[in-house]
Amino acid sequence: MTDETSDEAFAALTRRQIDSAYRLAWAILGDSGDADDATQEAFASAWRHRRSLRDPGRFDAWFGRILVNECRQRLRRRARERIRPLPDVTGAAAPDVSQQVSAREVVSQAIARLDADHRIVVILRYWADLSVDEIAARLDVPSGTVKSRLHYALRSMRPRLEDAR
Repeated sequence: MTDETSDEAFAALTRRQIDSAYRLAWAILGDSGDADDATQEAFASAWRHRRSLRDPGRFDAWFGRILVNECRQRLRRRARERIRPLPDVTGAAAPDVSQQVSAREVVSQAIARLDADHRIVVILRYWADLSVDEIAARLDVPSGTVKSRLHYALRSMRPRLEDAR
């Protein structure tokens, strides 16, 4: 197989992943702009390292690891570069407390408070519906580490979710 043929095959593999890669990045990062950037950077990184893909049949897991690592880096960078919101000087009225916050918002807020490693395993397990072993392979960590991260993440989220009831 020539380099040109393998590049075309690689391009075909990446085209299949565009939508699902963006959705996963958005689920992890919670921001469409960051998800766009992370997805684009993951594809660029995959292209630069395409020769390291030994088995095209395992492209999904290989690329998934690249994407998750890019999202993890962005989450860690975001944690270091906390942006302080400007005070509201318009004197806007307090929100109506009688309105209930939707379950989706409460879950999203609870996930957003997790650190990068815990957030990623929760998203991969419950949003991407991957098994513990699949997550372990994608993150290149032992299954026990995935189970531990899930346990501590859910334990951390539980009080926030119960308060919203």
